[in-house]
Amino acid sequence: MQYVSTRAAQAPASSAPQQFSDILLGGLAPDGGLYLPAEYPQVTGAELDAWRKLSYAELAYEILRKFATDIPDADLKALTAKTYTKAVYRNARDGEKAADITPLRVLEENLAKGGATTLLLQGLSNGPTLAFKDMAMQLLGNLFEYTLAKTKAELNIFGATSGDTGSAAEYAMRGKKGIRVFMLSPHKKMSAFQSAQMFSLQDKNIFNIAVEGVFDDCQDMVKAVSNDLPFKAAQKIGTVNSINWARVVAQVVYYFRGYLAATTDNAQKVSFTVPSGNFGNICAGHIARMMGLPIAKLVAATNENDVLDEFFRTGVYRVRKSAETYHTSSPSMDISKASNFERFIYDLVGRDGDRVRALFHKVETAGGFDLSGKPGSDGDEFTLVAKYGFQSGKSTHKDRLDTIRDVADDYGIVIDTHTADGIKVAREHLEPGVPMIVLETALAAKFNETILDALGVDAERPGGFENIEDLPQKFVVMGTDVAAMQAYIAANTGL
Repeated sequence: MQYVSTRAAQAPASSAPQQFSDILLGGLAPDGGLYLPAEYPQVTGAELDAWRKLSYAELAYEILRKFATDIPDADLKALTAKTYTKAVYRNARDGEKAADITPLRVLEENLAKGGATTLLLQGLSNGPTLAFKDMAMQLLGNLFEYTLAKTKAELNIFGATSGDTGSAAEYAMRGKKGIRVFMLSPHKKMSAFQSAQMFSLQDKNIFNIAVEGVFDDCQDMVKAVSNDLPFKAAQKIGTVNSINWARVVAQVVYYFRGYLAATTDNAQKVSFTVPSGNFGNICAGHIARMMGLPIAKLVAATNENDVLDEFFRTGVYRVRKSAETYHTSSPSMDISKASNFERFIYDLVGRDGDRVRALFHKVETAGGFDLSGKPGSDGDEFTLVAKYGFQSGKSTHKDRLDTIRDVADDYGIVIDTHTADGIKVAREHLEPGVPMIVLETALAAKFNETILDALGVDAERPGGFENIEDLPQKFVVMGTDVAAMQAYIAANTGL
């Protein structure tokens, strides 16, 4: 399996195909693009039938081996077996099996004209940091350690988080030999639980940096450092942000798992609703669909920061400025520039790297692009979006509170704010005969302030998280100066 950049020129000599291990430790390609397979591997009906009997770890191995063809099968099988265990994903709700890893719960089934509508919740938040990011990050930590041990190399991870990526990365990498983590987060813009989860880590290889700005400022700094190729090489910089290909492909697995758990034969289709800000989670669904998974619709659910909803309604991709980015009660989606969106646009414009480069240059210089086909637009590919199954919707703070209350009353479970956005939007896109699976984002305990507001009681916490906010915290506060950030990294790596 070869990988190419979304911005590669059409001339084959400039495409420089890479293998999985070549791109594992990095994020952006040298030309500023993102990596994708030169072509998507296809899944047959016979494979889907065989996969229905597999454990999650076995399924992860079968899917990953289609992408990581340069890792020996025995090693890959050992890595997935080590990662996806009931001991790691032990925080399942009462009545759900931790061994299922991503348990599927039927929320409601209603008779409707032409058939029945079914709404399901796929639990992805049973890992060590109670967020779906653990599904990929735990595997990434093991892959990184495996690769670095083979080459006796070091890696300095530099990333940004709006709330959950940071803690998932730090918990996956803490104590890993040859790895340091430098994680940016927007100062005072995460929940108290999220901040405590990251900042309470005292491991010597973990460095938390609270940036005076919003998440997009943090993300811009990561991109700036990644594009400084001499510094990146000298400091052995890698990334675990959602632009990392290995993270995306690890997320592909739970789409297959959700589909196989919700259906009995391959003639059936399902739809997924995905709370989305950075487009990484739903991008994995797009890839699963391109591989042949029978997905009817992929519904992107946004909060008030609705850049993705606007595109899927109008064909206009309009990045918001920092001052236009709302601080909401679903903060992990407080994002105005969707880093993974470029991967979908690459497919949408016929895998034309020159075109992608021009469109995203316009994002940097003019704040967006327009594919609506209207006079003066940058193209008319918006007409092709429907064939990829994408739809979207938006949820507000009031919607979140109402949905949290409804779900608690109707289904007897407490959901987090991002999952509430997903369920609100999913209900607007139900269709008879096609189960709708909502991907859970996090457990409610991570956003207790809003749960208390909605329900008047604290969210239940899994064992071990009772007093996390009271633990000592270790972090530094910095501005958005890239040179100062590079100096801080260099001072702490000793390279």
